[in-house]
Amino acid sequence: MLVGVDLGGASAFDPTLDELALLAESAGDVAVARIVARRKAPDAALFVGSGKADEIKAMVAATQAQGVIFDQSLSPVQQRNLEQHLGVPVADRTGLILDIFAQRAQSHEGKLQVELAQLQYMATRHVRRWSHLERQRGGIGTRGGPGERQIELDRRMIGERIKSVKVRLEKVKRQRGTQRKARERSGTFRVSLVGYTNAGKSTLFNALVKARSYAADQLFATLDTTTRQLWLEQAGASVSLSDTVGFIRDLPHKLVEAFEATLQEAAEADLLLHVVDAASPALLEQQLEVERVLDEIGASAIPQIVVYNKCDLLESSQQARHAVDWFEVHPGVRRPRVYVSARSGQGLDTLRHLIADAAAGRLHDAAADIPSPLLPDSAPALRSTFA
Repeated sequence: MLVGVDLGGASAFDPTLDELALLAESAGDVAVARIVARRKAPDAALFVGSGKADEIKAMVAATQAQGVIFDQSLSPVQQRNLEQHLGVPVADRTGLILDIFAQRAQSHEGKLQVELAQLQYMATRHVRRWSHLERQRGGIGTRGGPGERQIELDRRMIGERIKSVKVRLEKVKRQRGTQRKARERSGTFRVSLVGYTNAGKSTLFNALVKARSYAADQLFATLDTTTRQLWLEQAGASVSLSDTVGFIRDLPHKLVEAFEATLQEAAEADLLLHVVDAASPALLEQQLEVERVLDEIGASAIPQIVVYNKCDLLESSQQARHAVDWFEVHPGVRRPRVYVSARSGQGLDTLRHLIADAAAGRLHDAAADIPSPLLPDSAPALRSTFA
């Protein structure tokens, strides 16, 4: 069962819970029911309050749901209380994303990053869960206090494991740094694909470099950074193209920290291809979320080409009149935007031309010749959103 709570204010909320359903499906679950609540603030004990918790419990029984997933983050106490009240396992958005990442990580680096995030998440979930395992009083007779509690052992083991994983990740980070310096010495122009999860980054990556990276119509299909050389006939040279992990609303901060080595590829790129799902009804919100994460990792000032992908899924009335246009992110700051379909190949030659212009330092000059947007419903809204 999926549960969403509208807390009003500036908090992001999806009343349809469609994205949570996709996350659940990506984790191997099936959503049998959805329920939405509205509160001014989370209940300290049950997050949704006792009345709504009773309603959820009744629906769990009626649908025979085997678990409940919340679209927000729960505190350890709230999660424990809800599990006791509902009688089924309870997960929050953070735990669900971590579960998906654990299933999808393939490389040694990716597995280390996910393990670190899981350990940091787990460390906060051990609050008062194992008090029944407290050791009996030690020594002769009844003197002496209680022995070491199981929770203390767990915390120490988790703490030691976190330190060990951080050391190994630091080694990976140094190795990546060495590889980046080698590319810098060779004078290779570095391009990174970034974007919201399931925007089609891996499909676009495969189409551009003729690679066979795993791509699927699901959230977080790939987690591991892949780098290939992209030959640009227009420039008569190659550039380095990297496919990075996708972003998502409310991406757990611990995951951003854990994936620092991977995200560093985007933070140190010469050009970002910001891939947007043009067919998504929430494309403006998704684009804004990616911009927020880029700002968080220090990549907001890197030149961008905004790539509106999946244009083959748009109705004829929604198709752009030009292959390329531009829009203002801030007053006086413009970015070129190209409309493509990684699946059909539409617009890929135009994208290659723009990348070649960027590699030659002519992107701003080329943008001056790009027409203004002719989609009155989308471009002004995007400008106002980012402003």
